[in-house]
Amino acid sequence: MAQKSSSKIWWILGGVVVALGAGLFIAKQAGWIGKVKPTEVEFTKVKRTDIIERVSASGKVQPEVEVKISPDVPGEIIGLYVEEGDSVVKGQLLAKIRPDNYEALLARSQASVNASKADVERSKASLAQSNAQLIRAKTEYDRNQKLMADKVVSEADFQRSEADYRVAVQNVEAAKAAVEAAKFNVQSAEAALRDAAENLRKTTIYAPQSGTVSKLNVELGDRVVGTSQMAGTEMMRIANLNNMEVRVDVNENDIVRVTLGDTVEIEVDSYAERKFKGIVTEIANTANGVGTASAASNSTDAVTEFEVKIKILNSSYRDLMAKRAKKSYPFKPGMTAAVEIITERKAGVLSVPIAAVTTRGKDAENEGKKEGEEAAPAPSNENKAKKEEKLKELVFINDKGKAAIREVTTGISDFENIEIISGLKEGEEIISGPFIEVSKRLKAGTLVTKKVEKKKDTKESKSE
Repeated sequence: MAQKSSSKIWWILGGVVVALGAGLFIAKQAGWIGKVKPTEVEFTKVKRTDIIERVSASGKVQPEVEVKISPDVPGEIIGLYVEEGDSVVKGQLLAKIRPDNYEALLARSQASVNASKADVERSKASLAQSNAQLIRAKTEYDRNQKLMADKVVSEADFQRSEADYRVAVQNVEAAKAAVEAAKFNVQSAEAALRDAAENLRKTTIYAPQSGTVSKLNVELGDRVVGTSQMAGTEMMRIANLNNMEVRVDVNENDIVRVTLGDTVEIEVDSYAERKFKGIVTEIANTANGVGTASAASNSTDAVTEFEVKIKILNSSYRDLMAKRAKKSYPFKPGMTAAVEIITERKAGVLSVPIAAVTTRGKDAENEGKKEGEEAAPAPSNENKAKKEEKLKELVFINDKGKAAIREVTTGISDFENIEIISGLKEGEEIISGPFIEVSKRLKAGTLVTKKVEKKKDTKESKSE
């Protein structure tokens, strides 16, 4: 009996084992156990769209032409004939500096000229006297020379007459030199007179161009420093507010895409919900601060930027001019503006969302390999530079529920889409998100499924 019961137990245990094994096999075949959970992703179709490549920057509104006016001579302002915001025309009197010292200097210079001219006349009279003495000395010398030949005059008298003649010749030459020196003194005095007259003229300051007084830094009675001594005091600025521009700083990575004549969309903070049109008129050839003393002390990690000037087209704000007074302008120097420079346009190009394109190195070749397959060796320190050069632009496509890598060549991009030059066809389904999955986690062969958006609770939606 004991042997029969033991045998029966073994048969029961064997049946249980067989049943468990069969159940596990059926469950595995049906996918109930051991199934890898697919990654939830977003799918997008490759399509054609219009792409406008833009470069964004911000800066200040400034007049195209703005003249800073500083006096050429120092002194006290005794006349100020304009106020900030006034319109002026070229040649209009703006200010006057006290001229007393310069009038006195002019009078002294005039007197010096007159004295120099008198010296010229005196030198000429001295020259005439020297010429007369020369004639008399020559006559005496010639007569004694004949008498000496006849041995009528003594040799001492002859030598004295000869010496007197030579002295008279030298005196004439000296008198001629004195006349020339006096003439040069007259020229010097006249130059000083012209300088004094010019300094007196500079005490009255006139508008060098027509425009608007955009800035006034001085008041009546202030003392100013002339530019002949140092930088000089900036008294005011005159600008043509009819022609305005935006000056922005563009990063070195974007400046290579900006060219003269590019169209620009301009947003001025003072005019919200409105865009103005502009055009790139000037691009700096040298980065901001390069070559200055301050640049040498800056960190090498500082951002390198180039100044770009953008003319605001009058046609884009003509309606604002019509609504305002004749002497009022819609833009004032210093207003903050943001610009979008349109560097290139393409219509109907093959494109995908920017988030769908990622960059992978040589390691992408090993992604998706099965266990046991030999992977490419990790790069050594010496080969890191070469590896970086082999970075490829990739897109993950949906291959029957699995992610597959497709190498692509890209072109221009905007804020949403990027052009696909090669590697994809219109209508293909690609994985466009989430960004972290596309950029870091997805590999070739990864199971993927469409991400289901979670519906908000009824209570939550009501509260919102």
